[in-house]
Amino acid sequence: MITYNTYIFDLDGTLLDTLGDLAASVNYALRTHGMPEHSLDDVRQFVGNGVRLLMERAVPDGAMNPLFDEAFSTFRQHYMTHSLDTTRPYDSIPETLTALRERGNHIAVVSNKMMAATQELCRHFFQGTVEVAIGENENQGIQKKPAPDTVFAVLKALGVGKDEAVYVGDSDVDIQTAANAGIPCVSVLWGFRDRDFLLSHGATTLISNPSELLYLNQTRLTPL
Repeated sequence: MITYNTYIFDLDGTLLDTLGDLAASVNYALRTHGMPEHSLDDVRQFVGNGVRLLMERAVPDGAMNPLFDEAFSTFRQHYMTHSLDTTRPYDSIPETLTALRERGNHIAVVSNKMMAATQELCRHFFQGTVEVAIGENENQGIQKKPAPDTVFAVLKALGVGKDEAVYVGDSDVDIQTAANAGIPCVSVLWGFRDRDFLLSHGATTLISNPSELLYLNQTRLTPL
């Protein structure tokens, strides 16, 4: 039986419930620049493709708005200061990650969140369990998800191959990222997208509790 020894996680909506802090920073930026604010459900639909696209969806007329760059800068500054106000791990996530590590597995995070925020959140919540955390960083020439670059960077940093790696995420972007990297994807049902959305975007394996990850080794998943 082939088993998995490397678990690559998305961050927002998979390990951490970050929606409240993201929405607060989005609305702070919009309010600061005289733009209409959005509900929490609106922001839920905007996330998943990195913070720039999040703000393009939130700002009227997106990047074409003459105040977009200023609003985006305000968002980034506010979020770096307030990314821990209400953000918390989902129930059972810390215990599941600890159990996976105690079994000798590698754990990594790939995110379209800013690199500094990604690494800070992982240090704060998952010190000692997440070995590698890679976020958005245009200067390193790594394309953001759904490009497979972040996944390949994690595998290289850990010194492991993709044959025994599995990807865990909550969105269509995660499904496509795993497919592009040639590894199987487990889609979670506690995140920002619901079952129907995930199935309509190609999800093949869904779980409703993090503890289910502890039993993946019993079944060989097929890469998408």
